[in-house]
Parts: sequence; C-alpha cells; structure tokens
Amino acid sequence: MNEKHQILRPGLRVLDCGAAPGAWSQVAVRKVKAAGTDLSSPVGFVLGVDLLHIFPLEGATFLCPADVTDPRTSQRILELLPGGRADVILSNMAPNATGVRDLDHDRLISLCLSLLGMTPDILHPGGTFLCKTWAGSQSRQLQRRLTEEFQSVRIIKPEASRKESSEVYFLATQYRGRKGAVRQ
Repeated sequence: MNEKHQILRPGLRVLDCGAAPGAWSQVAVRKVKAAGTDLSSPVGFVLGVDLLHIFPLEGATFLCPADVTDPRTSQRILELLPGGRADVILSNMAPNATGVRDLDHDRLISLCLSLLGMTPDILHPGGTFLCKTWAGSQSRQLQRRLTEEFQSVRIIKPEASRKESSEVYFLATQYRGRKGAVRQ
C-alpha cells in the first residue's frame, strides 16, 4: 500500500493505532527510518498503541495495553510524540467481532470516528490519516467527516485483502487542521 500511495517517508512521525501484533509498525520503522541506522536520512518516530501486548521493536515505542479512546492514553500519546504531533495516523483497529455484521461495522466506524475526533490535537496540518473499515451503511458518515477535514479522501482496497472481504481503507491526505482546536 505504501509503495502505491507514498504514505510513509523518512523523518515522519507515525501514530499506529491497533498496532498489535506489530507488522505495520515494522514497516513504518523501516520507511520513516525510525531506528536511526541510516545516517543519510532524517530519523522518524513510530508510536504504536493497542489493547493487546506488542513485543518490543527497535525504533518503535509502544503503549500497551492502552485504549486509544481513553483520555489518559491520548495525553500520553501527546507526551511521547516529538513536538506533540504526528504526521501520519495509521489505524488498523477493529472491535472484537460479534458475528453480527451491522453491529461490527457500526462499532468499527465508531472507533474510526473517535480517532478522527482526536486529530485536532494529534495530527499536524498537512498530515495523513489511514483507517481500516468494513464497507457498510455508516461508511458514508465517516467519508463525509473525512472530506470535511482533509483535502483528499480515497477508498482503497489492498491487494492482500481477499476479493470477498468487505475490508477497505479510507486514505485521507492533506489534513486542513481545525480552527480553534485547543491543545490540552
């Protein structure tokens, strides 16, 4: 996905929500050069957050177990991010599935909207927001909110995703920043 959409580049600060088991964080560390081993590139930063345990990874900082929707976790994110801001928010969060498609969809959209509500405090203007969702009735509400806050919003389906899967990602770029956002 990164090769096609150029989401991650050296020197960026990345917040990876729903980071367990750590695969996206591994890619992010490599792409933003967060391990600091390439002296010819700017050094980025990767912060992963998840309710589940994540094994340590050189170049990444993890908050786990931690609920990204908890205000205490939000405060800790702000403290850990260099400059208190991220350039990219990645969300691979998903609720525990109940097996009731509409309920699971609504719960995932709610998680995405909660994270989107945090962007004024966390995401740097011009930043990128990528979130996983399952296609369904509330997808338009999320897309509408993203369109209000970002210059460009696209729906992408990764090649690795099965054709029959309803999994899609919203890729929102060029965050406008919200006027009057108050930092806590």
